[in-house]
Amino acid sequence: MLKSLPGEIVQAIRLTLVFAVVTGLIYGVGMTGIIQVLFHDQANGSLIMKNGQIVGSTLIGQQFSADEYFQGRYSANGYDASNSYGSNLGPSNQVLIDRVASSARAFRQANGMGPSDQVPVDIVTGDFSGFDPNITEASALLQVTRVAQARSLDPSKLRALVEKHLHGRILWIFGEQYVNVLEVNLALDNGEAG
Repeated sequence: MLKSLPGEIVQAIRLTLVFAVVTGLIYGVGMTGIIQVLFHDQANGSLIMKNGQIVGSTLIGQQFSADEYFQGRYSANGYDASNSYGSNLGPSNQVLIDRVASSARAFRQANGMGPSDQVPVDIVTGDFSGFDPNITEASALLQVTRVAQARSLDPSKLRALVEKHLHGRILWIFGEQYVNVLEVNLALDNGEAG
């Protein structure tokens, strides 16, 4: 048994090197190449360019607070890209209840809604990362009047712009239809609503 040990060690080292090359190098480089060809934009961060400059990503939310822009979801970290986290507050936590109620009041007031009008849950709650770039169609449509007034636009044209930028459900069954806030705001800046 001891006589065969050096040969077995050499064989184990060779096998380890073969697997390291196959699984670590060939597989990694091969999959990276395939992904770059098939899903180039997604593999590179789904970046959005404007005039040759990167203005954001379709995957990462940004804060828009001016009335002439659609506003996204609440972010527990203020959209700080260096620190991704949610609030970790449970649904019975009074701090969360008070914050959501306050956000709902502010949303109603900013968008000319009545004090008891329903507010879509996505616009007043954050997601697990704090960077969700999307809002539901209902959240976007509730903001149309405010944005149209701030930009002196026809609300029907702005509604049509929102509908144009409406994305479908994932695999046609998961989630809700959504609007990417950055995409629709860039379309506004490009004059697509008239």
